[in-house]
Amino acid sequence: AALPGPAPADWAQAPLDPAVRAVLVGFDEHFSYAKLCQALRYLLRYPDCLLVGTNRDHRLPLEGGAAIPGTGCLVKAVETAAQREAFIVGKPNRFMFDCVASEFEVDPARTIMVGDRLDTDILMGNSCGLTTLLTLTGVTALDEVRAHLDSECPARRSLVPDYYVDSIADLLPALG
Repeated sequence: AALPGPAPADWAQAPLDPAVRAVLVGFDEHFSYAKLCQALRYLLRYPDCLLVGTNRDHRLPLEGGAAIPGTGCLVKAVETAAQREAFIVGKPNRFMFDCVASEFEVDPARTIMVGDRLDTDILMGNSCGLTTLLTLTGVTALDEVRAHLDSECPARRSLVPDYYVDSIADLLPALG
Protein backbone atom coordinates (compact mmCIF):
# COMPACT_ATOMS: atom_id res chain seq x y z
CA ALA A 1 0.00 0.00 0.00
CA ALA A 2 1.16 3.53 -0.73
CA LEU A 3 2.17 5.42 2.37
CA PRO A 4 1.61 9.15 2.79
CA GLY A 5 4.74 11.24 2.93
CA PRO A 6 8.43 10.43 2.83
CA ALA A 7 9.23 10.40 6.55
CA PRO A 8 8.72 7.88 9.38
CA ALA A 9 6.39 10.30 11.18
CA ASP A 10 4.18 10.24 8.06
CA TRP A 11 4.21 6.43 7.95
CA ALA A 12 2.99 6.24 11.54
CA GLN A 13 -0.10 8.21 10.47
CA ALA A 14 -0.99 6.10 7.43
CA PRO A 15 -4.54 4.77 7.66
CA LEU A 16 -4.96 1.10 8.57
CA ASP A 17 -7.62 -1.04 6.95
CA PRO A 18 -9.62 -2.68 9.78
CA ALA A 19 -10.46 -5.61 7.48
CA VAL A 20 -6.79 -6.72 7.41
CA ARG A 21 -6.34 -9.80 9.56
CA ALA A 22 -2.93 -11.04 8.42
CA VAL A 23 0.46 -9.73 7.42
CA LEU A 24 1.98 -11.97 4.77
CA VAL A 25 5.72 -11.74 4.20
CA GLY A 26 6.95 -13.16 0.89
CA PHE A 27 9.60 -12.36 -1.68
CA ASP A 28 9.45 -8.62 -2.33
CA GLU A 29 12.15 -6.96 -4.40
CA HIS A 30 10.74 -3.61 -3.28
CA PHE A 31 10.76 -4.33 0.46
CA SER A 32 11.35 -1.10 2.34
CA TYR A 33 11.52 0.40 5.78
CA ALA A 34 8.13 1.98 5.12
CA LYS A 35 6.58 -1.44 4.41
CA LEU A 36 8.21 -2.82 7.54
CA CYS A 37 6.62 0.02 9.54
CA GLN A 38 3.22 -0.68 8.01
CA ALA A 39 3.46 -4.40 8.85
CA LEU A 40 4.44 -3.59 12.42
CA ARG A 41 1.54 -1.17 12.82
CA TYR A 42 -0.97 -3.85 11.77
CA LEU A 43 0.57 -6.41 14.10
CA LEU A 44 0.57 -3.99 17.05
CA ARG A 45 -2.88 -2.50 16.43
CA TYR A 46 -4.64 -5.83 15.93
CA PRO A 47 -3.25 -8.45 18.35
CA ASP A 48 -5.18 -11.21 16.55
CA CYS A 49 -3.60 -10.23 13.22
CA LEU A 50 -1.67 -13.24 11.93
CA LEU A 51 1.98 -13.02 10.91
CA VAL A 52 2.52 -15.43 8.04
CA GLY A 53 5.75 -16.06 6.12
CA THR A 54 6.10 -17.90 2.86
CA ASN A 55 9.53 -19.40 3.66
CA ARG A 56 12.78 -18.90 5.55
CA ASP A 57 15.24 -19.22 2.65
CA HIS A 58 18.22 -17.13 3.73
CA ARG A 59 19.74 -16.84 0.24
CA LEU A 60 18.64 -17.37 -3.33
CA PRO A 61 21.41 -18.68 -5.56
CA LEU A 62 22.27 -17.09 -8.88
CA GLU A 63 24.49 -18.37 -11.66
CA GLY A 64 28.22 -18.33 -11.11
CA GLY A 65 28.01 -18.78 -7.34
CA ALA A 66 26.41 -15.39 -6.68
CA ALA A 67 23.40 -15.04 -4.39
CA ILE A 68 20.83 -12.53 -3.23
CA PRO A 69 19.11 -12.35 0.17
CA GLY A 70 16.15 -14.70 0.43
CA THR A 71 12.69 -14.19 1.83
CA GLY A 72 13.82 -15.43 5.24
CA CYS A 73 15.68 -12.13 5.66
CA LEU A 74 12.43 -10.21 5.19
CA VAL A 75 10.51 -12.54 7.49
CA LYS A 76 13.18 -12.09 10.17
CA ALA A 77 12.95 -8.30 9.87
CA VAL A 78 9.20 -8.33 10.52
CA GLU A 79 9.53 -10.93 13.29
CA THR A 80 12.19 -8.82 14.99
CA ALA A 81 10.14 -5.63 14.78
CA ALA A 82 6.96 -7.35 15.98
CA GLN A 83 8.70 -9.52 18.57
CA ARG A 84 6.62 -12.41 17.31
CA GLU A 85 7.37 -15.52 15.27
CA ALA A 86 5.77 -15.96 11.87
CA PHE A 87 3.82 -19.06 10.91
CA ILE A 88 5.63 -20.40 7.86
CA VAL A 89 3.33 -21.94 5.26
CA GLY A 90 6.05 -23.00 2.82
CA LYS A 91 8.87 -25.50 2.98
CA PRO A 92 9.96 -27.09 5.25
CA ASN A 93 6.69 -26.71 7.17
CA ARG A 94 4.39 -29.61 6.31
CA PHE A 95 1.36 -27.28 6.17
CA MET A 96 1.68 -26.92 2.38
CA PHE A 97 2.02 -30.67 1.84
CA ASP A 98 -0.95 -31.43 4.11
CA CYS A 99 -3.13 -29.00 2.13
CA VAL A 100 -2.15 -30.53 -1.21
CA ALA A 101 -2.44 -34.10 0.09
CA SER A 102 -5.93 -33.52 1.47
CA GLU A 103 -7.15 -31.89 -1.73
CA PHE A 104 -5.63 -34.35 -4.20
CA GLU A 105 -5.37 -37.57 -2.15
CA VAL A 106 -1.59 -37.75 -2.47
CA ASP A 107 -0.06 -41.02 -1.31
CA PRO A 108 3.27 -40.18 0.39
CA ALA A 109 4.62 -43.66 -0.43
CA ARG A 110 4.22 -42.88 -4.14
CA THR A 111 5.45 -39.29 -4.04
CA ILE A 112 8.92 -37.87 -4.55
CA MET A 113 10.07 -34.45 -3.37
CA VAL A 114 12.62 -32.97 -5.76
CA GLY A 115 14.58 -29.94 -4.65
CA ASP A 116 17.93 -28.20 -4.46
CA ARG A 117 17.99 -27.25 -0.75
CA LEU A 118 18.49 -29.59 2.19
CA ASP A 119 17.00 -27.27 4.81
CA THR A 120 13.73 -26.73 2.96
CA ASP A 121 13.00 -29.20 0.15
CA ILE A 122 14.65 -32.32 1.54
CA LEU A 123 13.68 -31.64 5.16
CA MET A 124 10.02 -31.22 4.18
CA GLY A 125 10.06 -34.35 2.03
CA ASN A 126 11.64 -36.42 4.78
CA SER A 127 9.30 -35.09 7.48
CA CYS A 128 6.28 -35.89 5.28
CA GLY A 129 7.40 -39.45 4.57
CA LEU A 130 8.23 -38.80 0.91
CA THR A 131 11.11 -40.14 -1.12
CA THR A 132 13.55 -37.27 -1.59
CA LEU A 133 15.78 -36.36 -4.53
CA LEU A 134 18.35 -33.58 -4.28
CA THR A 135 19.51 -31.74 -7.38
CA LEU A 136 23.00 -30.33 -7.05
CA THR A 137 22.19 -27.24 -9.11
CA GLY A 138 21.23 -25.04 -6.16
CA VAL A 139 22.80 -24.07 -2.87
CA THR A 140 23.71 -27.59 -1.67
CA ALA A 141 26.96 -29.40 -2.42
CA LEU A 142 27.46 -33.14 -2.10
CA ASP A 143 30.08 -32.64 0.63
CA GLU A 144 27.38 -31.07 2.80
CA VAL A 145 25.15 -34.12 2.30
CA ARG A 146 28.02 -36.45 3.23
CA ALA A 147 28.70 -34.46 6.42
CA HIS A 148 25.05 -34.78 7.48
CA LEU A 149 25.05 -38.49 6.60
CA ASP A 150 28.13 -39.08 8.76
CA SER A 151 26.63 -37.19 11.71
CA GLU A 152 25.07 -38.86 14.74
CA CYS A 153 22.73 -35.88 15.16
CA PRO A 154 19.10 -36.77 14.26
CA ALA A 155 18.37 -33.22 13.09
CA ARG A 156 21.28 -33.34 10.66
CA ARG A 157 20.32 -36.83 9.48
CA SER A 158 16.83 -35.51 8.63
CA LEU A 159 18.50 -33.37 5.94
CA VAL A 160 19.89 -36.35 4.01
CA PRO A 161 18.10 -37.11 0.72
CA ASP A 162 17.32 -40.61 -0.50
CA TYR A 163 18.86 -39.85 -3.91
CA TYR A 164 20.69 -37.09 -5.71
CA VAL A 165 21.37 -36.03 -9.29
CA ASP A 166 23.76 -33.45 -10.66
CA SER A 167 21.01 -31.68 -12.58
CA ILE A 168 17.25 -31.88 -12.97
CA ALA A 169 18.01 -32.64 -16.63
CA ASP A 170 19.32 -36.02 -15.46
CA LEU A 171 15.70 -37.00 -14.80
CA LEU A 172 14.50 -36.42 -18.37
CA PRO A 173 15.35 -39.94 -19.63
CA ALA A 174 13.35 -41.47 -16.78
CA LEU A 175 10.32 -39.37 -17.66
CA GLY A 176 10.25 -40.75 -21.20
